[in-house]
Amino acid sequence: MTIRTFFFRPRAVATWVAIGAGLSAGACAQIPPFPADAPPAAASKAPVVRDDTPREGLSPDVFYRLMLGDIALQRGQTQLAARAYLEVARELKDARLARRSAEIAHATRQRATAEAAARLWLELEPQAERPRQILATLADGPPAPREGAPHGLGDEELKLRLERLLADQALTGGGVGDAFLQLNRAFSQQGDKRAVYDLVRELAAPYTTSAEAQYAVALAAYNTGPADAAMAAAALERAELALKLRPDWERGALLKAEILAKRSPDDAVAWLRSFVVAQPRSAPARGALAQFYVEQKKLPEARAIFEALAAEDPETREYATGVAILSFQMKDWAAAEEQFGRLAAKGDDGSAQLYLAQIAEETRRYELAIERYRAVGDGERGWLSKLRVAALTGKLGRVDEARRYLADLPAVTPDQRIQVRQAEGGVLREAGRNAEAYAVLEQGLAEHPDSPDLLYDAGMIAEKIDRIDVAEARLKRLLELKPDDPQALNALGYTLVDRTTRHEEGRVLIEKALRFLPDDPFIQDSMGWALYKLGRHDEAERYLARAFAARPDAEIAAHLGEVLWAKGERVRAKELWAAQLKVSPDHPVLLETVRRLDR
Repeated sequence: MTIRTFFFRPRAVATWVAIGAGLSAGACAQIPPFPADAPPAAASKAPVVRDDTPREGLSPDVFYRLMLGDIALQRGQTQLAARAYLEVARELKDARLARRSAEIAHATRQRATAEAAARLWLELEPQAERPRQILATLADGPPAPREGAPHGLGDEELKLRLERLLADQALTGGGVGDAFLQLNRAFSQQGDKRAVYDLVRELAAPYTTSAEAQYAVALAAYNTGPADAAMAAAALERAELALKLRPDWERGALLKAEILAKRSPDDAVAWLRSFVVAQPRSAPARGALAQFYVEQKKLPEARAIFEALAAEDPETREYATGVAILSFQMKDWAAAEEQFGRLAAKGDDGSAQLYLAQIAEETRRYELAIERYRAVGDGERGWLSKLRVAALTGKLGRVDEARRYLADLPAVTPDQRIQVRQAEGGVLREAGRNAEAYAVLEQGLAEHPDSPDLLYDAGMIAEKIDRIDVAEARLKRLLELKPDDPQALNALGYTLVDRTTRHEEGRVLIEKALRFLPDDPFIQDSMGWALYKLGRHDEAERYLARAFAARPDAEIAAHLGEVLWAKGERVRAKELWAAQLKVSPDHPVLLETVRRLDR
């Protein structure tokens, strides 16, 4: 593992995803790597090599192959690019192209191409040090370990070669910093991370005043994993040594934050705050702090950081995108709409337009949402948008129009045909035409018998028309195909709890679902309802209160109020229901509960 800038942090919030109601997948806006002081992980994604190769006087064939390399690199096809540059370098005997091929191949771990290009580069420029560095770090891949070999990384020759390389770098005045920053990447495929640490630590021993050497040791210790407390302590100690030598080094600061985060996210946040105070212009550190805030659900604080970054650098689209996505997550619809509108006006691949459509849908401007969904374009986003057009057309009461629209969609793949059946079933279900929805989904299952999505939807709609036997059969079949699917476990468990007397059987299934998704408010709601049915009212209240705090949903409010009512806390129950009815005045479960109990 390598340390990333904040845009490459290995956490769930490295991408923010907005999913519109009913979408099986959402629009994803991923913020790309920050360019300043990019660590090896970012470099390996998009190697940057200065292009100073001549373009005049080339034969059409050579010019074509050179252009092929350029286009391949622009598209991220680094293997094709490195090979194309190498072939032309051989033909032209051009050291610059050999260098370009070697750097790209080395950064993206194409060992054979990197070695061939580096050897050609060295042949054409015998005095160059960089190809020697590349060949030394490749070091046969690194060499396969022999029985009894030191470090588990090959024989002593490897260590001696690396020591000579570092010594040469120190003597020639180039410094050892770059070489140490490449060491962990060179051994990234080595399985024995402790052996890598031992080797890097020994190589760094003579270079006590090199921040990069201390950083390399810290990273090697960190890469051994969080389980070893001694390694975690060693990683932190070396990271702090690196920062003592270079107090303003962003890369070292980010590494220390990652190390601290394994122990305590709060410690990582405190450290980044202190670093940002000392280095207020450090965009990578501020961005990393923002991502920690997102993990801690401190969305306003995260948005404030991205707003400041966007104000300082309005040309960097990713900052504005971060502000817009955080506004969406905060349900600040007005701000999100304004920000995504500006992004769309500057050019869009469809993602900003999809967010705008979802905002219109969330704010119940269905005609506008349809217009925006139609404007999303092609590809996966476009397909999902077409399905939302049908759903919203149905919401506007034009059910038959929505069905005709779906029938005319060019569903080419089996997945698309399944999604069309699901969408049609959803339109009918929203319209209260449950029997027709059931027929559509059963027709879909006749065409795609073991589709997990259709089995789930058919099971849910079967319950709505009191076909509990069919609901149970469909969900059990789904669990045969996907035994650990938490949503299927929850659906079957809740059905047994709510619609049968097999409450304990249902509770066991819900408990299993909770092991996979312990923080899911709907599964917590199911568990609370199961416990209520079993007469365990205090436990039920705890689960339902947690669920409602995380997701103030009308059905959860109905369940929590019923538990409070059963406990004799009728004033609290009425207050809860009254507040929720203001938000969801037409919710059938909430209305039924209030009418049944509060007579």
